Amino acid sequence: MKKNNKLITKPKVYKKGRQFVTDLRPNRPVRQLDLIMLRIYPRRLIYSESYTGPVAAACGRDETGLVGLILWDQQIDQIRIGDIVRIESGWCQMRDGELVVSTGSTGKLRIIDR
Repeated sequence: MKKNNKLITKPKVYKKGRQFVTDLRPNRPVRQLDLIMLRIYPRRLIYSESYTGPVAAACGRDETGLVGLILWDQQIDQIRIGDIVRIESGWCQMRDGELVVSTGSTGKLRIIDR
């Protein structure tokens, strides 16, 4: 379809509810994102007003791209490289110029395939 000599393309339609890495935007919620875990970095301890405990950075991908992931507390021990995980009701933010997703305090992370 053309409008004012510009080609207008229809948006891609994906499964209802599922998001892809290319759909992520900073400071926006993550409804449902499925990732294969590529790397999990060593845990470290953080101390803040809102959370004190272990965290670990990780990296995952789907068919559209790569994204960073923050693992909190028990999530660090549950997840292994190669797992396919689902993040539900999470959050996306920008960190050092890259997108990072997290479950935050209200979201869930589950393993959907090993």
